[in-house]
Amino acid sequence: MADIARLTQVIEPEAEALGFELVRVKMTGSGDERTLQVMAEDPQTGQLVVEQCAQLSRAISDRVDALEEEGVELVEGAYNLEVSSPGIDRPLTRAKDYANWAGHEAKISLIEKVDGHRQLTGELVGIEGDIVTIEDKQAGRIAVPLSKVHSAQLILTDRLIAATQPLDLSGVEDIEELEQEEEVND
Repeated sequence: MADIARLTQVIEPEAEALGFELVRVKMTGSGDERTLQVMAEDPQTGQLVVEQCAQLSRAISDRVDALEEEGVELVEGAYNLEVSSPGIDRPLTRAKDYANWAGHEAKISLIEKVDGHRQLTGELVGIEGDIVTIEDKQAGRIAVPLSKVHSAQLILTDRLIAATQPLDLSGVEDIEELEQEEEVND
């Protein structure tokens, strides 16, 4: 299993050097089907466009390769690297995400029950210190320590779409053409 904390220590400076903020590092899958997912954003737009994803992917690959040449193995065995923007219905992974997206619908999964609930869905009230507050649709207002949050994500609503800057899709056509060319060559 990969050490996500160590991977984050290696990846975050690469993102910051490009002017990006790291949102999440996560390993998914098993065996030969593992994927190292890196999610980052440009603080000016809250997203990464295709070219920015490619830049960050190259920087991460170069850094990991350099460490491997020094004998440091961050991830045992084969895996795929996936770099992406958080998207509109983004995960909430940092304290500032709970502050920035207060007033929007979210779903929060807890590590353990709080007030009899492990799943909370409703309007995100915000965060004070390390306490996240949500107006759950069934249980009412519930405050939970950030340390008890297993995962959290915004829910796609018309209000969220209106509040989110339009996504820049430049470069997407080029990626699709490359994929089509590869299929023809196979």
